[in-house]
Amino acid sequence: MISVKSKAELEMMRRAGEVAAAAHEKLKEAAKPGVTTLELDRIAEEFIRSKGAIPSFKGYKGVAGAADYPASICASVNNEVVHGIPSLRALKDGDIISIDIGVYMDGFHADMARTYWVGNISENAMRLIMVTRRSFYKGMENALAGKRIIDISAAIQDYVEENGFSVVREYVGHGIGRTMHESPQIPNYRTRERGPRLEPGMTLAIEPMVNEGGYGVRLLENKWTVVTADGSLSAHYENTIAVTGGEAIILTKLD
Repeated sequence: MISVKSKAELEMMRRAGEVAAAAHEKLKEAAKPGVTTLELDRIAEEFIRSKGAIPSFKGYKGVAGAADYPASICASVNNEVVHGIPSLRALKDGDIISIDIGVYMDGFHADMARTYWVGNISENAMRLIMVTRRSFYKGMENALAGKRIIDISAAIQDYVEENGFSVVREYVGHGIGRTMHESPQIPNYRTRERGPRLEPGMTLAIEPMVNEGGYGVRLLENKWTVVTADGSLSAHYENTIAVTGGEAIILTKLD
């Protein structure tokens, strides 16, 4: 069932979103050569908990046979698409890292992802990051009352492919609220399903995942981390948004 939130509930989600956005600011600054992804995870968890919130991802249950997710953030480096588990891996000059953060506060979740560059990266890697970011906004422009999910999906796919990159098919955006993953699913590409008609009060996590090469991916043995099938770079950009009577608003941002 698709949840429609009241103004009071949207305000609670906005507070959770502010914590996620502030945590991202700290990690953006910390993502330097020599820093481990485990250290980034520690920074994020300490900050989130200091605000009276809980990391949404820690202990999250995955696919059958997978252990509960062990960390507070997902830290996906270079060809890792999503769900990279923080470790003692140190970032190097030229890496890109996609960091996904979930925050649970006041009974509601907020979900936000960014891809950051570490030191000096290639021109095409920077273009991949920028196209992924812009594709989110192309999708958000279509998150209007009366439109359908497919309008968001098509706008993202068209922009990405016009720029020579590929959108991941196996993992998609989602509704969000009292649970991290609610209906509806939000693909970043056209499907045969048009999806529900959007209405004010719906809250969505729109999150294009874009590959430098083909759109194929594979799951590693840890049953969490997803990598590109061809070893190419991948970028991720996500915000939690709210559909309104006019333009959609981003809930994962700082005032």
